[in-house]
Amino acid sequence: MHIEPGIVTGAKLVLSYATGAVAAGCALKLTVETVREQGIVSFAVRTVATTALVFSFFELLPHFRIGVSEVHFILGSTLFLLFGAAPAAFGLALGLLLQGLFFVPTDLPQYGMNVTTLLVPLFAIQALAGWIIPRNTAYVDLQYRQALALSTAYQSGIVAWVAFWALYGAGFAAENLASIASFAASYALVVVFESLADLAVLALAKSLRGVTADGLVTYRLHNAA
Repeated sequence: MHIEPGIVTGAKLVLSYATGAVAAGCALKLTVETVREQGIVSFAVRTVATTALVFSFFELLPHFRIGVSEVHFILGSTLFLLFGAAPAAFGLALGLLLQGLFFVPTDLPQYGMNVTTLLVPLFAIQALAGWIIPRNTAYVDLQYRQALALSTAYQSGIVAWVAFWALYGAGFAAENLASIASFAASYALVVVFESLADLAVLALAKSLRGVTADGLVTYRLHNAA
């Protein structure tokens, strides 16, 4: 989901700064709610954990340049289910920033686009989770279809934003459309992998229900709403 340098340039980058700022504002709003529910220490610990995990995902897991962007195993829905929306949002944003600062500085001009692409789908699956997961169901008790729905929604959001940025920056030329299509098709594998990862991680969390310290994970992981 790293938009390739040169696709959106010049004055068009202003829109990415605006969308990135809006995404940051939404993350801050969620942070206030999270701190009120579980405290600042819990939020800070979970944010450090998600940042470290996201940075590791970007650097250690396989990733490929396909079409207009790179395909990454981001595990956004997994982070949301384990740590909650606000820590996941900050972890995604900070992990992406650290990668750009230390390893791929050429990605920094695209940071607004990339952070928008990661965070807006995260906010969408938070809303979706509230709709498809009953209030009396802890996340560790999710069914496969629910995990698949969250993962599919998250990855579809990423594909949609990548397509938007590519069309916004490079137009509707046949070559650009083909590059977008090849990128979108590659994410079918990511959806399958991430939904299975969600279930595997949730199964592990369920087995550790009595071990997991309060505050290290989102309250909803082991409890009904």
